[in-house]
Amino acid sequence: MHLYADVKKIESRVNTPKKREIVRTGTTVEQMVRAIADMIVTGQMKPGDKLDEISLAGRFEVSRTPVREALRELCAMGLVDRQPNRSAEVTNVTGHYLSSMFEAMAELEGICARLAAARMTVDERHALETMHRASMRLVHSGNEEAYAAHNTEFHTLLYRGAHNDHIYDLVTQTRARLAPFRRAQFRLPGRLGRSFEEHQAIVAAILKGDAVTAGKAAYSHVSIVRDASTVFASEAKAV
Repeated sequence: MHLYADVKKIESRVNTPKKREIVRTGTTVEQMVRAIADMIVTGQMKPGDKLDEISLAGRFEVSRTPVREALRELCAMGLVDRQPNRSAEVTNVTGHYLSSMFEAMAELEGICARLAAARMTVDERHALETMHRASMRLVHSGNEEAYAAHNTEFHTLLYRGAHNDHIYDLVTQTRARLAPFRRAQFRLPGRLGRSFEEHQAIVAAILKGDAVTAGKAAYSHVSIVRDASTVFASEAKAV
């Protein structure tokens, strides 16, 4: 019964439009990582740009301690490089690097969808379908940030539904490294609607228990996300 209560909470979050967040005093490490990562992906920060701790602390109105943690996470994501006794700097994210990560992500999501189609409980399938249907309101309103948050929760339900802790760890780690690029896709015209349709194909297959079709739909979805994300990033950096 707890799952149905969780579903209601999900519906409430998805159906409530979210305002664009403004980075201000009290910014968390997570918010700082997201803000800096988005600036890198959209080209506001260029490869080779220095990321000075003092300047960043002043910019986000925080101490240097959370700045150091944010830079460590950005380094782990491959967006920032930091050599000993030197300032951190923005890396040059190559197309090959992105392609290899998205290739791994597509395979992992395909596996998750196949397993979810075979292993999800009735309640889990209901939760996935409910979350998916609720997101249509975000598509109609064009709420990119709220849809991006929904997208993360949707895929998390899919990963959990595979009922394999090792695969869950692998896929969430890979997703974390691709997060800035996956968010960027939603700024492209019409992308919210197409994402919803791609989710629909995955959900329909899972509800039918069709593991093969679910796996193919999830793999195709990530491949499309890759094309949308990398094209956006390339165009933004060329500006």
